[in-house]
Amino acid sequence: MERLPTATLALLLCLDLGAQALPEPQIPSPRAIHTKDTVTLAIIGDVMMHSRQLEYDCREFLSGISGLLKEADFAIANAEFSLGGRPYSGYPAFSAPDSYAEYLRDGCGIDVFLTANNHILDRGRKGLERTLHVYDSLGVPYCGSSPGDGTYYRHNPLMLFKDGIRIALLNFTYGTNIPAPASAGPLVGMLDKDEVSECIRRARIQGADFIIALPHWGREYSLTHDDSQRDWAEWLAAQGVDAIVGSHPHVVQDSCHIGGVPVIYSTGNAVSNMSARNTRLGLAVTLTLVVDRASGDKACTPRLHFTWCTLPGMLGHGYRTIYVREWVGRRGDWLTPSDYDNMLETLERVCTATSIANPLSDTSSD
Repeated sequence: MERLPTATLALLLCLDLGAQALPEPQIPSPRAIHTKDTVTLAIIGDVMMHSRQLEYDCREFLSGISGLLKEADFAIANAEFSLGGRPYSGYPAFSAPDSYAEYLRDGCGIDVFLTANNHILDRGRKGLERTLHVYDSLGVPYCGSSPGDGTYYRHNPLMLFKDGIRIALLNFTYGTNIPAPASAGPLVGMLDKDEVSECIRRARIQGADFIIALPHWGREYSLTHDDSQRDWAEWLAAQGVDAIVGSHPHVVQDSCHIGGVPVIYSTGNAVSNMSARNTRLGLAVTLTLVVDRASGDKACTPRLHFTWCTLPGMLGHGYRTIYVREWVGRRGDWLTPSDYDNMLETLERVCTATSIANPLSDTSSD
């Protein structure tokens, strides 16, 4: 079935391939208003809700970076939790309050939740179905998971429409911590080449100008990609995707271009209670997508913005994620100035390990 939560946004979720043949979707007529059409995406990493976070007002969590998210045409977050209902819990089986999703929508401007991750089944099938029901009730599209057996959703990407540009989002995970019951059918999109290639094929059928792959992959806490990530990135680039932005390792990983396709292997954490080495530095990625209708040329330009998740008592009372660049030189504003030093030391360490330009010495990133 097709769901249209807004006048300019159409939701088509993709999951596992099924044996049942489905009719090809109809391609809507393009709305090319200008010779050059431009759309911006803002993508943040792992949005988590650990047990200690439940004790604090979530409205502060991402307030320090919400401006960029609201300015983008579409803001996308990896929702690494379930909304499985009470009792609320953190790691290892996440179940956040429904108000968390509402805050992310209204307070931060999140337009799309990515749900293909290893924690989406932390409360089982019922928890997943309840999570997606809450997103439906809030009118927020999601990508990567499906209610029921996903007969239709698993064949299709999430399609976004704006100013004549069609964007297809593909979201898949290496696996889930809680396996889906065999009788439940395909609930979560898995990194399977047959499955992903079918989604890419149907994205093209639906006239996608851009195909953005959002895989949940890699080794946790590693600052560099592994062989599996590289193999997948090369394969995705060969299939014609326009950008690859990954999640899961909980730290920022290296970035590169493969065949002209930008690859950001991991955005790290957006907000969490994690304090292990390098886990509080993250990336907000903006993708500027341009289509020249006269020439047929298109461009996808990434920009990286480093973020830092401050824990309670360090910058304020609770959790607050900030842009590193905006706080450089403001050590005196910290309640715990040593955390300012930690931020800069972590930035230098991660930039050295990943070869991403340090924004304090290069204006190509923020």
